[in-house]
Amino acid sequence: MEIIQIVGLGLLAAVLILVIKEQKPIFAFLIAAFTGITIFLLLISKISSIIDVLEELAKASGVQMIYLKTILKIIGIAYIAEFGAQIVRDAGQESIASKIELAGKVLIMVLAIPIIGIIIETIMKLLPV
Repeated sequence: MEIIQIVGLGLLAAVLILVIKEQKPIFAFLIAAFTGITIFLLLISKISSIIDVLEELAKASGVQMIYLKTILKIIGIAYIAEFGAQIVRDAGQESIASKIELAGKVLIMVLAIPIIGIIIETIMKLLPV
């Protein structure tokens, strides 16, 4: 099971960080960042298979691919912003982490505007004039 490997890697990294943090805090941060990136890379194949399934479902249901791609970009921005903010928080920079999260939210809104516009248009067509 992959989750056991991921949890094991996380626990090993946590123990190493606790041991090293007192002597070399920069190395502790690097271990945390490297561990996070490694876990993310281990999940890339799973993310890819999820995207493939969603694309197949979108094609089968007749949803235009531009909408699915936009939603996937939004999800990607959310995950990447959260991941980046957590790494920066691990370095003790809460204010920068907050700015990363704000940037992620703004970029999500920019991508969501066309979808929101289409939803509003659809609602307006359903309402009697």
